[in-house]
Amino acid sequence: MDVVRIRHEGLGNTAYLVEVAPGRALAVDPDRRVRLFVEAAAERSWEIADVVDTHVHADFVSGSLELARRTGATIHVPKDAGVGFEHRGVVPGERLEIGDVELEVLATPGHTPEHVSYVLRSDGAGPALFSGGALIAGGAARTDLIAPDLTERLTRQQFHTIHEAFADLPDETLLMPTHGSGSFCSVVSGGAEPTTLGAERSGNALVATTDEDAFVSWWPTTFPAVPTYFERMREVNIAGPRPLDRIPMPPALDPPAFASARDAGSLVVDVRRPKAFCAGHVPGSLSIHFRDAFATWLGWIAPADADLLFVVDREPIAEVIEEALLVGYERFAGTLAGGIDAWRTADLPVATTTVLGPDEARQALADGALPLDVREPDELEEGRIAGAVNIPLGSVDRRIAELSDRRPVLTYCAAGERSTTAASILERHGIEPIANLAGGYGAWRRAGRD
Repeated sequence: MDVVRIRHEGLGNTAYLVEVAPGRALAVDPDRRVRLFVEAAAERSWEIADVVDTHVHADFVSGSLELARRTGATIHVPKDAGVGFEHRGVVPGERLEIGDVELEVLATPGHTPEHVSYVLRSDGAGPALFSGGALIAGGAARTDLIAPDLTERLTRQQFHTIHEAFADLPDETLLMPTHGSGSFCSVVSGGAEPTTLGAERSGNALVATTDEDAFVSWWPTTFPAVPTYFERMREVNIAGPRPLDRIPMPPALDPPAFASARDAGSLVVDVRRPKAFCAGHVPGSLSIHFRDAFATWLGWIAPADADLLFVVDREPIAEVIEEALLVGYERFAGTLAGGIDAWRTADLPVATTTVLGPDEARQALADGALPLDVREPDELEEGRIAGAVNIPLGSVDRRIAELSDRRPVLTYCAAGERSTTAASILERHGIEPIANLAGGYGAWRRAGRD
């Protein structure tokens, strides 16, 4: 098989383009960055004729409908998903003839109730299993995203999926999951990709756990935090996302117009590097550095109905918008023409964030500053600053009352990016003074401050 993997590192997800006949391709679990799929197909002179989804996704806006609009492809979705757009509903046990290959549909509930996996078979090649989140390298996708009262039932279904659904497939079956390491949708132990069923049968801790009740009691306790935007994505994907060509792109606004839009309630998102943000930014900005994890943190922190204004430096605004669209944002109020330099030239107010090195931070703590650790709980195993309050970044906004006693706050994370975002949230709430630990806890330890 000729397979193209289209990965999003920040979301920890992989989609696939597979040549199923000369010049004909199948897309599996595409996300909303449809240009990548169209471009990859064009480079290989492939026509995308079919799209399949393993389940309704919670961590990104699906690209299936948009891809079908652009290419005329047939969309295949689990019948039980109940989506509200034109598609072909697939049911477990079906064998679809697509081009020169056969796709067998397997029932693999657990991560979601409607979840299916697809076994692709073609002449001259071993089977390939497109497993979505049913089985992934080193783990499987979580079972608590539908509703709290369904988690136990779905976890039991996941146990049976892992141990029974793939039993008839040989060890050499290629495993091609959608979710993977880095995804908040999944729970993994860092398994290597690509992988095979045989490798997972011998090395996946979930496969090794053969007691169902023990599995149900243990496994959900390993799930990471749930980004708040996950609550919105299934609804969007079931209804069918808006066509991209109907979503207006942000206009470039001069500084006075940008200030007016901000004052009218639009949210300023500054995507520049933390050092640049701290050196000077539009007051009230939310700092989210444009990197692999940008979409996750934007979706987690920015209100769903926000009109977004962007401050960029060298970051391509088209790519910033593409990432925002990926997690469901569609209301773009504008970008700051000329960037922060133009803002300064217009003699508009500029805010700064104090940045302290380890020695300066140590003195600030001695003088009474509160260390705020915004890392995830599992990261605390590496150590923490004495007396630190741990509020993971995704929870800072809703737990702001815990930090409003007028005590100076020192924010820190692992390397300084999330803590800059946290500092910007505190600033938006009027908490001061604020300082950010340069280089995060890693710099603190390297300086021997444990």
